Amino acid sequence: MVLRSCCKFGPVLVWFRLGYVVLLWLCVTHLRCARAETKTVVQKDAEFDVTYNDTVTSDNQTIYAFNHTVSRNKTEGVRVTVDVLSEGAESSPILFVVRQKQAVLSFQVPLILRGLYQRKYPYAHVGRTLCQPPTRSLTETQYFFVDVSTLSSLGTHYQLRISRVDSFTLHTDKKFSFTASPSQPQYFKYVFPDGVDTVIVKVNSEMTFPCSVMSIQDIQCPVYDLDNNVAFIGMYQTMTKTAAITVQRKDFPSNSFYVVVVVKTEDEACGGPLRFYPLRPDELIDAGNRSKTLDVVVSPAISSDVYVMGMLFCLGIFLSFYLLTFLVACVENKRSTTNCMCLVCVYPGVTPVSPYEYGSFVTNKLTVSSLCLSERSLESVAGRSRQESLSSIEEDDYDTLADIDSDKNIVRTKKYLCVSDLARKDKRVLSKKYQIYFWNIATIGVFYALPVIQLVITYQTVVNVTGNQDICYYNFLCAHPLGNLSAFNNILSNLGYVMLGLLFLLIVLQRDVIHSRALDRNDLNALECGIPKHFGLFYAMGTALMMEGLLSACYHVCPNYTNFQFDTSFMYMIAGLCVLKLYQKRHPDINASAYTAYACLAAVIFFSVLGVVFGKGNMVFWIVFSVLHILATMLLSTQLYYMGRWRLDSGILRRIVYVIYTDCIRQCSGPMYIDRMVLLVMGNIVNWSLAAYGLLKTPNDFASYLLAIAICNLLLYFAFYIIMKLRSGERIQCMAMVCILFTAVVWGFALFFFFQGLSTWQKTPAESREHNRDCIVLSFFDDHDIWHFLSSIAMFGSFLVSVCLVCACTVDEDKAGDHSVMLIEFK
Repeated sequence: MVLRSCCKFGPVLVWFRLGYVVLLWLCVTHLRCARAETKTVVQKDAEFDVTYNDTVTSDNQTIYAFNHTVSRNKTEGVRVTVDVLSEGAESSPILFVVRQKQAVLSFQVPLILRGLYQRKYPYAHVGRTLCQPPTRSLTETQYFFVDVSTLSSLGTHYQLRISRVDSFTLHTDKKFSFTASPSQPQYFKYVFPDGVDTVIVKVNSEMTFPCSVMSIQDIQCPVYDLDNNVAFIGMYQTMTKTAAITVQRKDFPSNSFYVVVVVKTEDEACGGPLRFYPLRPDELIDAGNRSKTLDVVVSPAISSDVYVMGMLFCLGIFLSFYLLTFLVACVENKRSTTNCMCLVCVYPGVTPVSPYEYGSFVTNKLTVSSLCLSERSLESVAGRSRQESLSSIEEDDYDTLADIDSDKNIVRTKKYLCVSDLARKDKRVLSKKYQIYFWNIATIGVFYALPVIQLVITYQTVVNVTGNQDICYYNFLCAHPLGNLSAFNNILSNLGYVMLGLLFLLIVLQRDVIHSRALDRNDLNALECGIPKHFGLFYAMGTALMMEGLLSACYHVCPNYTNFQFDTSFMYMIAGLCVLKLYQKRHPDINASAYTAYACLAAVIFFSVLGVVFGKGNMVFWIVFSVLHILATMLLSTQLYYMGRWRLDSGILRRIVYVIYTDCIRQCSGPMYIDRMVLLVMGNIVNWSLAAYGLLKTPNDFASYLLAIAICNLLLYFAFYIIMKLRSGERIQCMAMVCILFTAVVWGFALFFFFQGLSTWQKTPAESREHNRDCIVLSFFDDHDIWHFLSSIAMFGSFLVSVCLVCACTVDEDKAGDHSVMLIEFK
């Protein structure tokens, strides 16, 4: 029975002992708290602009009581300045707590600010501006208290000063200078005046470093004015020498905002060096003097009338090209009734008859009578040199093999080629082949543009939500917002590409319709004369120009290095299509198919993406790219020289050695196709030089470097094309010459504005803003907008040159060889 009683009351005894221990612990804690409450608290009535020197320990706490009168119509800033005079205060800093009516501000001194890699920078001198809560009364007396305390038992000496900031409110178009540092940020208030809905806040400094941040925040407490929290709210951007943010009234219900300027603890965000590396994780680093003198000015932005004028100006420029094209079309249509085309063979000693006697050409020994020579008649003299006369024709000059008409290995390897040799395929088959260019690029454009549009909308949304102005590389001194778009003017100026691309499509469509009608009525000129007319590549070029405008506009929604390929992808397309069109004029049968061409262009864009992502400072990438560039140049040169009549297989090396032995060692013989060899040698020199430049300099802007390669090759082939026309005795008509000169002049002015460099994503956002400039046209368009205007006009002119060269009086023969057949257009 006794044992059972002990077992029964055992748990009760355990709980009793546990309660006793808890009660004892509470008593001890209470005694400690009572001892702690013996700390001395001293409250002092304090005044503004008086420096208070005092000492604080763990046994005493000082409270300074301030009062001041605030007015609804006038805002005065109140600034707290604190200095810690005792050494070794980092281990036990002083805590300052400012208690206001609707806000609390607390900070420790020394103030510890963190940098990269957990670096710690102590600041013994701290200055903070108090947030001013709004008042509804006309005047009101507000009280605030500054509590000073520490856990140090040794005592720390400090200085405290409360002062008024008389120039706390910024005024429109009035510059104000001030000094800031990481521990002494500054902010000011700006109120929108009546009639002003948008302003531009500009902060400038003559000092590049230290790096700083400008922020625009709403009128609310607390104000985030330290390096570690300035990005929490509002709009902000880093700066070295200049920063500018466009602010709209609609984003601030109170019709006012704060301009906050913070100096960062390190310069890495602005492209500066990292000078200090901690030896130990908790080591404190002296940042030195990081004070920076700046000035701020708030100016009204443009009004809605300027937006309307800018849009009308943009539309007016490009609609004028529609009007001019319509007038030229009317004049050409009126003159077309007197035009007569004739395809004839021209040799020395041949005298063309008058326009009304074009039925015969008279020589001293032979008369050739026909309106247009058929393709067979062209082939009968295809191998004849221009210097030969008709009387010198010998039977031995002809290859009498029966398969000359069918074996393209024999036809395309002749020394002298005519277009008829390279236009033997059915015209309907070729026409469908080149139409694929248009349908493919239209499909590519749709699939490429839709995700691009979605992505840039996301970019713009992120910028608007986070307020991080460093995401996009605008020209902030001339970035005019509209709706959710931050730089509407840069988007609007791309309208020219779209409108002129559409105009070019209409011009091509008109010529296509005229040619189709001529074929329907069995017009002999359309059937047998001139360069074969295929419009598919022209349609692709016009579509590419329109897509370039659309994607360039998408890029300028938020320009940065990750989406720069949007702006350049269709530039590669345009350059490639222009080269293909020039080559197709005289080589319609052997021009690349749409699938091959677009596959090669896709590879170019693929390398563009790789270069942007991995190319910066990566020597391995540049070595690989340069080797591939040189190999591609050599393969393309071989393809062009042999007109596609060669094979890349296991025996290629053996054949190369054999050719070198027979043509260079056994006997020194020159190239069979001299003109082609000259072009290809020049092309290889240019491309090898560009490859060497890229390998040695490793430019940061790989996309522009790749575009430069495409443009250089295009210009080289275009120059070769023109030179061969002139060398072959062809004449360039007045309209074509006018287009060439006009386009060259416009390209010159366009490149001038392009190289102004208003921003660059190769640098940090802060460094890029050093290149920003004010608007130059209608206070709405900047230099880069003028580049958009002029480059779209220049591209349109370049396309017209291509059209004019087809429709001009030309020799109907391959440009890689001598010329003997001329298309004469009588007016």
